[in-house]
Amino acid sequence: MNDLFKSPEKLDISALENWLWDIACVIRGPVDAPKFKDYILPLIFLKRLSDVFDDELQELGDIAKFVDQDPDLVRFYIPKEARWDYLSQLTTNLGEALTDAVRSVARRNPDLQGVIDNVDFNATAQGQRILSDSQLRGVLSKLSRYRLGLKDVEPDILGRAYEYLLRKFAEGSGQSAGEFYTPREVAILMSYILDPEPGETIYDPACGSGGLLIKCYLRFLEKYGQPNGTGRLKIPPSIDPLHFYGQEILSSTFAIARMNVFIHDMEAEIALGDTMARPAFLNPDGTLRRFDKVIANPMWNQDFPLTTYEHDTYGRFSFGIPPASSADWGWIQHMFASLKDSGKMAVVLDTGAVSRGSGNQGSDRERDIRKAFVERDAVEAVLLLPRNLFYNTQESGIILVIRRGPKPLERKGQILLINAFQAFLKGRSNNYLSDEHIAAIADVYLNWREIAEGAPLRSKIITNEEAARNDYNLSPSRYAPLDNKEEVLPLEEAMVLLEEAEEERAEADRSLQEILKKLGL
Repeated sequence: MNDLFKSPEKLDISALENWLWDIACVIRGPVDAPKFKDYILPLIFLKRLSDVFDDELQELGDIAKFVDQDPDLVRFYIPKEARWDYLSQLTTNLGEALTDAVRSVARRNPDLQGVIDNVDFNATAQGQRILSDSQLRGVLSKLSRYRLGLKDVEPDILGRAYEYLLRKFAEGSGQSAGEFYTPREVAILMSYILDPEPGETIYDPACGSGGLLIKCYLRFLEKYGQPNGTGRLKIPPSIDPLHFYGQEILSSTFAIARMNVFIHDMEAEIALGDTMARPAFLNPDGTLRRFDKVIANPMWNQDFPLTTYEHDTYGRFSFGIPPASSADWGWIQHMFASLKDSGKMAVVLDTGAVSRGSGNQGSDRERDIRKAFVERDAVEAVLLLPRNLFYNTQESGIILVIRRGPKPLERKGQILLINAFQAFLKGRSNNYLSDEHIAAIADVYLNWREIAEGAPLRSKIITNEEAARNDYNLSPSRYAPLDNKEEVLPLEEAMVLLEEAEEERAEADRSLQEILKKLGL
């Protein structure tokens, strides 16, 4: 795997979390825990910008001395009073200096206005400074421990930091699995599956901190980038660049996404708002803009009201209206409607999205929508991920790959099911996919092949007719079990089936409660 995707050695996830905890401890007391990120993140932003700017100055060599006179020599300009080497030496008036620093960066870089300059480090409450210069001095000292240049840390270091601060200090906010951060290795695998080509448009309707878009850009850079003489890759003028689009409902994560695409010099538009209620990317006639590739990890099993679908004016839900208890197939239909006729999408969801409702008597909304997608020959692949990859849940997830246009001739009428449940290594707090696992899984998909034996992968190619005979249950563990002994149900398969059964039970309970409520019982 290319070095673009290698895990950083200087600041891995364990070191990052310890580092952020040390920083947070400096301001414990004066600041409520849920607000830690409001003060810490802008400073991490500033440190990241300053370190990347310093890297660019180093690459310029002797020309760097002219940057203050000609800021166009660099991709973005950091004024002297906002550079880390200057700020880290200050001992007085730090609140005022830091506030001036983030505002000066925003003035010189309009794309960062409203992203980095929303906090006042000199703010008071009841006549007292919220953070004293001494505390700010301590934060700056802790932040100086690591470099945050492009070669020093993973591309979505800002998303990682946000996710940790949110999980550590705001766990009671009601946020659910997968809403904020997709593990880097899952994002890398999705970028290999979508495999961006020159000139394509890539859209994430639930972009969070922008990590999935960044991984698609890095995959493109890995394929088409050329050394620019400084050790970094650059897309040559002869290759049409990618264009990225993302929408995020939370202002804080929207700001991180804006910062991320800015640092990576991506041609990107990031919009703030509720994608399902008010999609941001529209044509002049009010119809949905369509893209070559769509990628997302939306919040799993959201409970959108049925009016979200019934009052839709964009023609997104022609396959059917999902149940109020799970918007998974609502998101899938929005993404499908946002694809060009030849487009492809990859989405991360929980395992139940591909099995709920199958085997039930009568009609089931999710099963019926799956049936419509299969009958259209739009479902290309389902990939079962290991447990405990995600930070806010120990459950498995799946990657669902869908094409809007015709499949390649050799794949017509077929669905590839990949069981990667055991393809992981154990980490300190979470499992993770190794580079070898990512390469092996991507190879199975890209080369469209079956693996009938050997650990840790299995894969099976089924026909749409076989899916129909199984009532449109597309769970990979059903068709490609990891243990071929039929007399004993494999533990891995049993765990997945148990998860699916639990989700079906919860859905039945919700439906029963709705009926009892209508009956006044």
